[in-house]
Amino acid sequence: MKTKLLPLVLGLVISSQSALTFAQEKITGLQIIENVYSRPTGTDSQGDLTMSLINAQGDQRVREIKQFIKDFGDSEKKIMFFVSPADVRNTSFMNWSYDEEDKDDDQWIYLPALKKTKRISSDSKSDYFMGSDFTYDDLGDRHPSDDTHKLLREETVDDEACYVVESIPKDEEYMYSRTVTWILKDKWIGLKKEFYDEDGELLKTLTVKKYEKISGYWTILHSEMLNVQKNHSTKMELTNLKIDSGISNDTFTERIMKRGL
Repeated sequence: MKTKLLPLVLGLVISSQSALTFAQEKITGLQIIENVYSRPTGTDSQGDLTMSLINAQGDQRVREIKQFIKDFGDSEKKIMFFVSPADVRNTSFMNWSYDEEDKDDDQWIYLPALKKTKRISSDSKSDYFMGSDFTYDDLGDRHPSDDTHKLLREETVDDEACYVVESIPKDEEYMYSRTVTWILKDKWIGLKKEFYDEDGELLKTLTVKKYEKISGYWTILHSEMLNVQKNHSTKMELTNLKIDSGISNDTFTERIMKRGL
């Protein structure tokens, strides 16, 4: 959905002079994160999302969701409708992310039992979404300018070359003290991400289990968030994906949240 990619130049260290040139031209942590943020994903997409919640005893709860995403140029809008099981059916969630720096995501959740749409406040974005290991903030689209990024090293993961980038939030009150992300070179997919709590302890790990090129776009199809402190995990599996199908702008409204599919 975002289509801008920054040009990347890698130099070769041959002499002290060329080493200086390399240092000036080598890709930075910010550029890497900007490329992830701007990775093309199409004008719109829709698909079926299976959310599996697994507790420390291995017990599993499965939730089926319909998801729609559309690029509006200066913003990206996402809406999710819970289809099953019965206790969450007709619940819906909507997120609007903006390209503008320092502009927070707008988020809403519709709870059918209350027949009410609730706007998610800034103070509530650290809450966990529908019993999962994803916070409301995790479901948004964090702007690269919100953090300071540092390229730590390069590593090979599953025979794929990765950049390892540390991101430290500029807001000292943010829920995570830092994150570390393993990013696939050239594909610009975050293959793995570690989240550290306010005390600097590892809190969660997000791992991408499956990704494919669909309709010309690299797409994440299966990911898992593990809360290492609670030994609880959430799996997200995307199927029946359609890209550039022409989703109506009217899909992303509070009225549709209440009406449902």
